Amino acid sequence: MPTEIKMPALSPTMEEGTLAKWLVKEGDQVKSGDILAEIETDKATMEFETIDEGTVTQLLVAEGTDGVKVGSVILVLAGEGEDASAAATPKADATPAAKPAPTPKAEPEVASKEPAVGEKGYGASPADDPAPKQTQLPEQGGGAAAPASSGGRVKASPLARRLAEQQGVDLSGVTGTGPNGRIVKADLANAQPGQAKPAAAAPTPAPAAQPQPVAQAEAPRAAPTVAPAPEGVPVETVKLSNMRKTIARRLTESKQTVPHIYLTVDVNLDALLALRTQLNKGLESRGVKLSVNDMLVKAHAVALMEVPVCNVQYAGDQLHQFKRADISVAVSIPGGLITPVVTGADVKSLSAIATEIKDLATRARDGKLQPHEYSGGTASLSNMGMYGIKQFEAVINPPQAMILAIGAGEQRPYVVDGQLTVATIMSATGSFDHRAIDGADGAKFMAAFKRLVENPLGMLA
Repeated sequence: MPTEIKMPALSPTMEEGTLAKWLVKEGDQVKSGDILAEIETDKATMEFETIDEGTVTQLLVAEGTDGVKVGSVILVLAGEGEDASAAATPKADATPAAKPAPTPKAEPEVASKEPAVGEKGYGASPADDPAPKQTQLPEQGGGAAAPASSGGRVKASPLARRLAEQQGVDLSGVTGTGPNGRIVKADLANAQPGQAKPAAAAPTPAPAAQPQPVAQAEAPRAAPTVAPAPEGVPVETVKLSNMRKTIARRLTESKQTVPHIYLTVDVNLDALLALRTQLNKGLESRGVKLSVNDMLVKAHAVALMEVPVCNVQYAGDQLHQFKRADISVAVSIPGGLITPVVTGADVKSLSAIATEIKDLATRARDGKLQPHEYSGGTASLSNMGMYGIKQFEAVINPPQAMILAIGAGEQRPYVVDGQLTVATIMSATGSFDHRAIDGADGAKFMAAFKRLVENPLGMLA
């Protein structure tokens, strides 16, 4: 039997992705380890390699297709000696000719209610196909039913449904080119706006109260709609990447659901800078150069172990208390932000941390990180000092319970041993999830971090 290659989950939070580019074509021979495609996940654009071998007989998803569900079949391989024509059935299911032609009058009614199924928030179930139509109709308030000859609802991706709703396109008249005849964004390019849309306004007789539930069901979809660009202003509209969509969703979730508390301390960097100079002289022969950020990651991890009540994660009616400090380090990459993790930073040497962060940051910018390298982490550190930012308050990266925001070190008046002098001062702000970490415990952590930076030999003991 031909082998079906399915859309992989390339990150722990991935529910769907964009098939950005095919790297094979029909008729190609592939073996285990060959790269099949580039897939844009919620984290990055990654290469997808096969563990199977055979001949590519069908590419079931068009290049550039958005919203491809994890687990859906995207490619078919025929093994040695297998009849490639045996794979024709899946292909036929995906062709427009195999899809029964629905009656335009009834199907738009289903389509107008259906987008709520695809409007999932972060962490929702990846399944988006509703129950069979017989059980679906009562839940939709007894609206116009699709005729039995239609074979079911119009199959379309959530993005295609939203665009059709905005453009006034009747999906029942659109030919789908996605898997199993599914309508995708590209299929709407030549659709006629407003065509047959009025048919949705003529459902079978129903109680007068029915339109209200429909409006209520669609209300959540209207919330993220933003105002159009001002007329007359030059503008370029750029499609959001999956990564940017995920950043927007997760940080909105964080600010809406996590009660943040912010605590700031000023830290004297002079002792740490002096130690860094000495250590770099000793490490020069090994090709290792410590940055201030490397040393701050170490101080962050050691402070978490000194104040373990801050090395936690809120989990509803439970609290996860971690026994090691894994620090997620924010790295800016084209199109977004990713947080590769330095595991066990509390017990690693400074040279090991420096080498690891350099490697992780380089591969992050090249899109070469593996999911386990940017997943997890018990706390995060974001350093914007290199941009001259004096102080800022970072948004907690859920499900973590804290993030440390590092500002620039700069010459400021500072009191040392009762005497006013000039020192290199850095402002550091901790953002804490107040559900898991009390203000006093957060203050203890910030005090421990300040002490370790100002007396850096303490974090090397």
